[in-house]
Amino acid sequence: MTTAKSFTSKRLAAALGLGLAVLAGVAQAAATITIQNLNAAGVGFNDPAPAVPVGGNAGTTLGQQRLIAFQAAADQWGATLTSTQTIVIRASFEPLTCTANSAVLGSAGAYNIWNNFAGAGKADTWYPQALANKLSGVNLSAGDPVNGQDIRARFNSRLGLFADCLPGSPFYLGLDNNHGPNIDLVAVLLHEFGHGLGFQTFTDGSTGVFESGLPSIWDHYLLGTVTGKVWKDMTDAERAASALGGNKLVWSGNLVTTALPGVLQVGSATLSISGPAAGPATGDYLIGTASFGAVIGAVPVIGQVMPVVDQANGLGLACNPLTGVNALAVNGRVALVDRGVCGFTVKVKNAQNAGAIGVIVADNAPGSPPPGLGGSDATITIPSVRITQADGVVIKAQLTRRSRTASGVIGRLGLVGSQYAGADALGRALMYTPNPYQPGSSVSHWDTSAFPNQLMEPAINGDLLHSVVPPADLTFRLLQDIGW
Repeated sequence: MTTAKSFTSKRLAAALGLGLAVLAGVAQAAATITIQNLNAAGVGFNDPAPAVPVGGNAGTTLGQQRLIAFQAAADQWGATLTSTQTIVIRASFEPLTCTANSAVLGSAGAYNIWNNFAGAGKADTWYPQALANKLSGVNLSAGDPVNGQDIRARFNSRLGLFADCLPGSPFYLGLDNNHGPNIDLVAVLLHEFGHGLGFQTFTDGSTGVFESGLPSIWDHYLLGTVTGKVWKDMTDAERAASALGGNKLVWSGNLVTTALPGVLQVGSATLSISGPAAGPATGDYLIGTASFGAVIGAVPVIGQVMPVVDQANGLGLACNPLTGVNALAVNGRVALVDRGVCGFTVKVKNAQNAGAIGVIVADNAPGSPPPGLGGSDATITIPSVRITQADGVVIKAQLTRRSRTASGVIGRLGLVGSQYAGADALGRALMYTPNPYQPGSSVSHWDTSAFPNQLMEPAINGDLLHSVVPPADLTFRLLQDIGW
């Protein structure tokens, strides 16, 4: 081991003394990953509530099933990684922030970061502990029973189980990806463990300031296409500007760029507006795609765009079955509705039942690019997309009904261009850089334009496979770029 002066560590998360610390099963693979249970008796991983085995998860209590799902995700990462050093994930289920309409699912990240250790590929650069241990060949936090952890994970113990915490949308604890309308815990865990293994920068993207004056290993590969510089070489102001760049920040690592053509489709899903009454709304629009319904593909869906107006203030929420003029207007056409009050699947299903061939959901808050539409409903068969609030205003202004069934504004939901979906013109993967900046999401995720949907996008899509490698996913290739 190197001397104390040859490396520096920094702890990123505060340890929580939550009671029992029981060692879960150990993954015997290319890397060994252990899950340490920090929950006290009777809660979290130790919750004794009876549970019926589901989707390959043989646990008979809620706590057992949670722990089995955690270990399944750890086993998959363990079978993918290579390291002589055990990776320790200290985990707990806790009551996290939630409401009836939204909830924090969970979080995970590197607990310690290190620089200038023996084996570091880049000098004066922060590495997450699991990767630093791999590269050094030793456990850099050996002998520290409390803080000797690589990843700290917290997940919402109340999700879907109480009326004030996203009721009706609990974690699906099966291991077979057959989650239906529920939230697939294994997919969420694969995502969060990915962050803890190194899929994140430790630089403050909102200010551009390095952590303790040093760049992250990520900052050697985040390339701003405007400045032509990677983050480690930018000024603070340049980094902060590129984090709001809107498709102007890319990953320059060779392994991701080489694998990308075998993972992402050619052509970006786009809403195109045209027609005799389109006027200033004519053009192509950024969209967030849905995790349910038909996938936007090579055969476009084309139809007149017709607004739903079912509120006194002129909004169209489509939270109830469409009747009368609204039902007549959207039949055989592309419905434009507003975000709010009810879930996306409810709005789209009501439009589909009225005969719509596609749905556009206009956001109700500023921000760009538009996020995707979350949810799951196997009975929805039409495509749906989300546009920004600003773009919704522009399109709505042209939707004066000339009749009950015509607007003169044509919407096309299809693929545009020859670029890979989620890449720039040179085939480099785009990073998520919305405006305004989103702490915890911006920069440390793939852009939402990637398709097929990728594990490390800022939201968990319902169509994700339990995979971190090509041809399904680029996550492991990025981790290999930084040293795994």
